[in-house]
Amino acid sequence: MSAHLHSYESDVIAWANEQARLLREGIFSQLDIEHIADEIEDVGKSEKRELRNRMAVLLAHLLKWQHQPERQCNSLRRTIKTQREEVAECLVDTPSLKPDIENPKWWEKTWADALTLATNETGLSFDAFPEECPWTFKQITDADFWPDSVA
Repeated sequence: MSAHLHSYESDVIAWANEQARLLREGIFSQLDIEHIADEIEDVGKSEKRELRNRMAVLLAHLLKWQHQPERQCNSLRRTIKTQREEVAECLVDTPSLKPDIENPKWWEKTWADALTLATNETGLSFDAFPEECPWTFKQITDADFWPDSVA
């Protein structure tokens, strides 16, 4: 690489801008192909992370709704509604994420994240919650679904 080009390791933003310029100008011989490929793969990983994080937050709030009925309020209802919308938007914007929802390992990780969030936010122990998600994806994302309180 020419000395005037930015280094991926020293300034990734300057590097990315430089790579975009080289692409637009058709100067393919100076492109940092390996790092460009890494960055493109990272975009997919980022989208997957966002879906999993949003689903974990949604699940955690559904658990709060179910396990702390005394704290059911409009704010919690709005948060659940917003997360449902965000999950739906992720899937509309990136339909290739839909197979993840059918992957048991994805659900296992997402549920573990949700349990961690729920225990941190409620003060309840992990034992207070089910080991596995008790709801279907359809229920979780259904605007009319509100889990019954645990007695």
